[in-house]
Amino acid sequence: MESSRSETLITALGFSPETGVLYDRLLPLAGRPVAAVAGSLGLTPEALADAVAPLAEFGIVTVGGGRLDVLRPADVVAVILERTAERAQVAHERLLNVSRAIPYVAGSAVRMPPSQVAEERPVDGEVFTSRDLSRVVETLVKNTTGDLLWMRTEVWPQPYEDQMVAIVAEAVAAGRCCRAIYPVRAFAAAPVEMSVRARAGEQIRLIADVPTRLLVVGTTHAMVPEPLGEADTPRVLVRQRAIVETATLLFEELWRRAAPVAEFERGQAGARRTLLLEQLADGAQDEQIARRMGISLRTVRRRVAALMAELDANSRFQAGVEAVRRGWL
Repeated sequence: MESSRSETLITALGFSPETGVLYDRLLPLAGRPVAAVAGSLGLTPEALADAVAPLAEFGIVTVGGGRLDVLRPADVVAVILERTAERAQVAHERLLNVSRAIPYVAGSAVRMPPSQVAEERPVDGEVFTSRDLSRVVETLVKNTTGDLLWMRTEVWPQPYEDQMVAIVAEAVAAGRCCRAIYPVRAFAAAPVEMSVRARAGEQIRLIADVPTRLLVVGTTHAMVPEPLGEADTPRVLVRQRAIVETATLLFEELWRRAAPVAEFERGQAGARRTLLLEQLADGAQDEQIARRMGISLRTVRRRVAALMAELDANSRFQAGVEAVRRGWL
């Protein structure tokens, strides 16, 4: 009972009895100059600053413009409640992070006992980061064989879109099959980009949601983000046969469930001509057209000249007008 009678607001909040006494002495002096307050307490300003440090940490006592300000009791309680709530939230988030980390700790600790492992070899692959993913994909595709299987999460133009379209077009021109699964929202959000890829030879299907980016190259390589999802980098590139086959099975299952897009399934007759006309109508330069269609600059110029002759046009603008009149666009 004796301790309860000597308890004050400040000590009830967890401060020391000395700090409680100091608060009670400072409260009537609130708003006065620091030097005057220090003199009233028989302290130097430096010693006063040290004494009020526990209160200043919580904003109960502040010094501004050479003046000492002290919160009233009701405001002290409000400040402590707010600070405690913030700390509780931080502690809660840390506990959640720890709980999420526990399975990884447990998982990394699980090792097959040596008596059950006849041969131990590292998984064939690597984790890497790259600012130019299109160059990584280009190198991978050029140095491999087999079909290209893509799972794409993006529904908007990527900074390397032209380069990726060129990679697809070049692979298809070389006789490789290129199939891609997109989320259904991509058809509304990026129809032009999907149309360009389809005309480059990419076979496209839509599904409600694509769980992660994925590229499978033939039977030898698979590439996914680390961790799985929409991130561009870092990426995991694996050559481990079982993992590549697992990625292929995932793709094929989603491909079976995905829906084809009728207008992308009508064959390639006239597709390159239409694509070329659309590029011209958009004002694309020959270099851009070459990258997007995966052909050489000389081929672009030859096709443009042939198209203008076919349309009996003297300029690209006139060619566009005539193509619209004929229903080609």
